[in-house]
Amino acid sequence: MKPTIKLAPSILAANFAHLAKDIKDVEEAGADLLHIDIMDGNFVPNISFGPHMVEVCKKVSPLYRDVHLMIEKPERYIADFVRAGANNLTIHAEASVHLHRLLQEIRDFGLDTGLAVNPLTPLAFVEEALPYLDKVLVMTVNPGFGGQRFIETSIERIRKVASWRSSYGLEFDIQVDGGIDETTLTKVVQAGANNLVAGSAIFNHSKGSAVSTKQLKELALAASLY
Repeated sequence: MKPTIKLAPSILAANFAHLAKDIKDVEEAGADLLHIDIMDGNFVPNISFGPHMVEVCKKVSPLYRDVHLMIEKPERYIADFVRAGANNLTIHAEASVHLHRLLQEIRDFGLDTGLAVNPLTPLAFVEEALPYLDKVLVMTVNPGFGGQRFIETSIERIRKVASWRSSYGLEFDIQVDGGIDETTLTKVVQAGANNLVAGSAIFNHSKGSAVSTKQLKELALAASLY
């Protein structure tokens, strides 16, 4: 059975003056989860949100809150994001030296676990961690800023992770984040990705986020048939 296609609008690209409306628009248009990028200015050269943004999203929408921790020493803040209402915590393989302990802690809190890898981080980190994961996030740009160009070598990395999912008989999601739009979405889905983060392609679309959400979801579903 092929994994379920999931579309995850990244609120980093939303209009914060009208955040509630943007979230409701993508929810009603068929988005499956909200992707919430947490950046600390250390692990990545940018600063975004803290746990309070997760609380805001929970108040505005029942959509699954997919929290991506682009922060150093994420173990310091796990409980804060749990209390804020995260459904998933994705940590970076590069951000902690005690990945097993940290993934187990997240799971002990009752949350789904995710492990992200930057574009040149060896995928061996992922393979070793697969028994403890609900999601593998293959970064398709360098983390830290929206609107970057998709890194084409990510396709083979996605295929590799998808081959492990098949050969080991596992059911984790393969998420992609960075440069996902109408031109790259089909390629990543056909390579094996099923959980698709899109920011600029949704919230900066000329026809609005509702139209772009519907279009991307339909395109992804069509690509998954091949």
